[in-house]
Amino acid sequence: MLNSRCLARATLQAARTPQSCKNISSKARSQTRAAAHPYAQRRQQHFIRSVATVTLLFSAATALQWINGERFMREVHAEEPPKEQLLNFEKPRRAATSQEENRAIISSQHLQVIRSWENPGVYAWGSNSGRVVAPDSDDTFVKTPRRIPFFDDVLLRDIKLDRNFAAAIDEKGDLLQWGTAFSRDAREPTKTLRGKNLISCALSRDRIIALSASGTVYSLPVSQEEQQTGPKPTSTSWIPFWGSNKEPSHRIRTPTNLGWSERVTNVVSGLEHAIMLTSSGRVYSFASGSENYPTKGQLGIPGMTWETRPEGAFDLPHEITTLKGFPIAKIAAGDYHSLVSDSAGRCFGFGDNSSGQLGFEFNSEALTIDAPSLLPTQRLYAGTAQQASVTNVFAGGNTSFLTIEASKPSSTSSPRDVPRVTADTWAFGFGLTGQLGTGRWIHNQSTPVKVPAFSGLFEYDEAASSVIPIKLAYLSIGATHAAAVMDNVASVAVSGKTKPKQLTENDTNWGRDILFWGNNEFYQIGSGKRNNISTPTYIQPLDAAAEAERAAGVGGARGRAEKEREWHRFQITPRQRVRVGARSVELEQRVECGRGVTAVYSAV
Repeated sequence: MLNSRCLARATLQAARTPQSCKNISSKARSQTRAAAHPYAQRRQQHFIRSVATVTLLFSAATALQWINGERFMREVHAEEPPKEQLLNFEKPRRAATSQEENRAIISSQHLQVIRSWENPGVYAWGSNSGRVVAPDSDDTFVKTPRRIPFFDDVLLRDIKLDRNFAAAIDEKGDLLQWGTAFSRDAREPTKTLRGKNLISCALSRDRIIALSASGTVYSLPVSQEEQQTGPKPTSTSWIPFWGSNKEPSHRIRTPTNLGWSERVTNVVSGLEHAIMLTSSGRVYSFASGSENYPTKGQLGIPGMTWETRPEGAFDLPHEITTLKGFPIAKIAAGDYHSLVSDSAGRCFGFGDNSSGQLGFEFNSEALTIDAPSLLPTQRLYAGTAQQASVTNVFAGGNTSFLTIEASKPSSTSSPRDVPRVTADTWAFGFGLTGQLGTGRWIHNQSTPVKVPAFSGLFEYDEAASSVIPIKLAYLSIGATHAAAVMDNVASVAVSGKTKPKQLTENDTNWGRDILFWGNNEFYQIGSGKRNNISTPTYIQPLDAAAEAERAAGVGGARGRAEKEREWHRFQITPRQRVRVGARSVELEQRVECGRGVTAVYSAV
């Protein structure tokens, strides 16, 4: 009550005095708010304390940051300032003493071609657990191409390799063998089957199939002990006992019902079966392994099993009569399947299809196809108005490849209206470790898929003054990896001995592109690394020492940098007549992919 009376009296007095009215009114309002809000003063004090706390924390953080900054600046300034870097100017390339040396310096490809002619031989790499790629070494792996000294300056007709054994046909047509499966004591290739004029060979699980120039097919065991102790053919020499004990144990497996002048022209082999092609386009098959009889339909004879086979030896050849009427031109064999193509561009497959390696849809109830079946290749070009023709077949392990040329039919009868041909490569089968070369990792590729690296490529041919398709010269398919040699335009006009007058000192040789891909568990790709590769890739030149010497010859910092980090790619030398020693021969470099191993050899 007292406060109310005082407030009323102060208000009346302020009303009477105009100047003091405002002051009294302000005090009155303040007292009224204080009376109406008893906690206002307390909230105001809490706000002031909060502002002071935030200000204090901010000041402390700023001080701490300043202290750390000072310490960092002291540490930075305590270091010795960097020395001034001197500029390295590129030194001029050393002058070449001859035109040939100039070509070698400016072109790695030219040097590779010349060295392949001057130093023919065999380079091999991959698994060496069976002393195949390096017979004189106990190294487990050979990571990059290495020469086999035994074959220095030696020309070969053929070579085939497995992890534990290998075989080669020398220039005279004799068979050479090496590897621990042949003999654990052998440290270099040994001649076994002699005087047969052999031209090619194929490997199964435990036997070697060799073909002579006359068309005779020989089957002999891999093991040297079995060759010495096994049954041997009767000697045909007119001199008694001449050579009867020198020949290794072997069997002749040439078909007996060949026509007049018909002979076997090609033989390929899987792990348990072999396919033979004759000059008349007929196809024969027989069991090429002694351990197991083919049971996956790879012989191409419906219903053929161990129980239903004809009387006689288990490895007698049988004609695949289903292919009669189709003149076969190409044959290929994987581990347990076979592919053939005829002169009309059709493809047939038979055998194991568990990974889609025959190009047919996977069927869990029918994993094998024991009769040749037509692959619908025209379906691959549906909607393009192109006619597809299979030009070659390749197989190895559980994978298969087709090369197809496709073109649109000419719309006019003019001879100038030539249809443009596109060369494609198709792959199918098992590709979990990248051996399909399509950039994908897949268990089962039952539908053929195009390999981009080898499909739809063109180049300009200066000699023909036109654009031409880049085709594949051939594929070499190992068990889990592969190599492709391109049929690109090459130049081997400069032989180093005689040079046409129109050539200049800057004209060089170059070979064909060669690419590798697939499983690299044993360094069989040759890249020096162990990672699998699903896209075809180049490797460094075979003769690394010569490449380093060439790079150093470029001169100065540029040469050193090139030597350390920029290797030129390996290019394989195409066929050419050159002088080797004192004689003139036609030779080329060829690649062969085996089971975990790879080789490049000088072939006649």
